[in-house]
Amino acid sequence: MQLDILNEQEAAILRETIAASQHIVICAHKSPDGDAIGSSLGWAYFLRSLGKKPVICVPDMIPDALSWLPGCDDIVRYDKYPDKVQQAFDEADLVCCVDFGSTGRLDEMDHVLAGCKAQRVVIDHHLAPNLEAKLMISQPHASSASELVFRVIWQLGGFPELDKTWATCVYCGMMTDTGGFTYNSTNPDIYYIICQLLTKGIDKDKIYRNVFNNARVSAVRFRGHLMNEKLQVIESLHASYYTVTRKEMKEYDFIKGDLEGLVNVPLTIRGHKLSISLREDTDIDNRILVSLRSVDDFPCNKMAEQFFNGGGHRNASGGKLLCSIEEAEKIAQKAILAFADLLR
Repeated sequence: MQLDILNEQEAAILRETIAASQHIVICAHKSPDGDAIGSSLGWAYFLRSLGKKPVICVPDMIPDALSWLPGCDDIVRYDKYPDKVQQAFDEADLVCCVDFGSTGRLDEMDHVLAGCKAQRVVIDHHLAPNLEAKLMISQPHASSASELVFRVIWQLGGFPELDKTWATCVYCGMMTDTGGFTYNSTNPDIYYIICQLLTKGIDKDKIYRNVFNNARVSAVRFRGHLMNEKLQVIESLHASYYTVTRKEMKEYDFIKGDLEGLVNVPLTIRGHKLSISLREDTDIDNRILVSLRSVDDFPCNKMAEQFFNGGGHRNASGGKLLCSIEEAEKIAQKAILAFADLLR
């Protein structure tokens, strides 16, 4: 099984860059998901095994369903501690951008990264990266950034020294970014990697329960409300969408992570190909957060690019709209009709 993804020159550059760096910052994108957190923590544990003391910085809140991950308490949030994050970047001689490779993914923290003079290493699996970096480890066909972190560490010889704590973070990242290995996960290498992670003693079933079976009662009721009252199914086109308003979020005591994975639920409808979630931003007026999921060959990333100012993977993408929720609903309808030939 060939897990190496770097050529000899790239591997040498990465080794030398890490060895020469004294102050390393790891940063992940806004609204960090399981892959962003899992890959960041996994990379941090590896760097610590080399004697480094990395600082992980994220723009905002980590979902409650991920807060149990070992090391989460040490992650510095920009929205709560902007001065600490700024200081970390000011002192950095290396910044590792994990699970994102494009400008704009840090939102309010964008200017901090842009103003940092440190060298960058990018480890990402999204399309069209545009960040300047000394080393760009970009593999759009990978299941997750956590898979790439595993592969790089494996290639650099770091695997034997790492333990269950590290493996838990990496497995969690891979699991969440594939919906429990239900999409973007047909490469046999992924299951060889899982086998290796299991040798560290991880409890994969408990990791799954910690993430997916960890909802509050109000969140379960909220999800039921949305699927019962808000889901709009276009049966002839095997597609659906639903909207989530601030008023509803307040009514059901919404916290970040409550609706994680809900966009996948409509795909359980027989023959369904596309599901779209449209949610009002909790902080910014007239900003709609869009999530798209699909099955088989339907390119929801193309739809995200064309209609929702976004992108991503073929079966899992996202975007944003600057408009009202009513206008967003009309755009979703228009998008579905525009892709009708692929949905029938």
